[in-house]
Amino acid sequence: MDQFTLLLVVLVIFLIWIFNSLNVLREYERGVIFRIGRLISEPKGPGLIWVFWPIDRIVRVSLRTITLDVPTQDVITQDNVTVKVNAVVYFRVVDPSRAIVEVENYLYATSQLAQTTLRSVLGEVGLDDLLSRREKLNQRLQEILDQHTDPWGIKVALVEIKGVDLPENMQRAMARQAEAEREKRAKIIHAQGEADAAQKLSDAAAIISGQPVALQLRYLQTLTEIGVEKNTAIIFPLPIDIMDYFLKA
Repeated sequence: MDQFTLLLVVLVIFLIWIFNSLNVLREYERGVIFRIGRLISEPKGPGLIWVFWPIDRIVRVSLRTITLDVPTQDVITQDNVTVKVNAVVYFRVVDPSRAIVEVENYLYATSQLAQTTLRSVLGEVGLDDLLSRREKLNQRLQEILDQHTDPWGIKVALVEIKGVDLPENMQRAMARQAEAEREKRAKIIHAQGEADAAQKLSDAAAIISGQPVALQLRYLQTLTEIGVEKNTAIIFPLPIDIMDYFLKA
């Protein structure tokens, strides 16, 4: 092998080494570097970084918010009702070094933690609270997940319960309950209307009893209203008391 060929081989090996040592990290990426198995203190990036291959190894970590879909979980509420609940978790990596070193797979670990936390938290509340206090439950889930994932360098920003599927028999029972509640309100409103009408009639009777002429005027007004319809015959009841007024007059 002549000198030129040897130089060419060395140049090719150097170019390959340069190619494997240079890495470009995007704005939302950081590189966790392990040098001979030991973690370098600060993550690298973004931009062009130098990795001394094969001494160094790089692990890319994304800093973008990750949307984690929590699979549907069978939850038994405090009042022994079985429901199916699913949720979504929004989190991001704030410390790439801890996310790689402290946990084997932070995505899988966060997913499993979210599933178990969802079952345990919702199992402590009743069905009515699960349906009506969803905002408070979301906040509680977020606080618990954020507390447990903080040692992993992960920040849980938001937890939202997407859907609650009730058993069919429970849906029918709730429909009957809602119907009975509407009927109850309708009867109460109707009774209140009757009470108000009776009160108004009582007030009117008290006013008319104080002014006997008012009763006569009311009868005449009623005759006028009936006459508008142009009926051929008018049957109008005349109280006996009104005759006393004419006799006295």
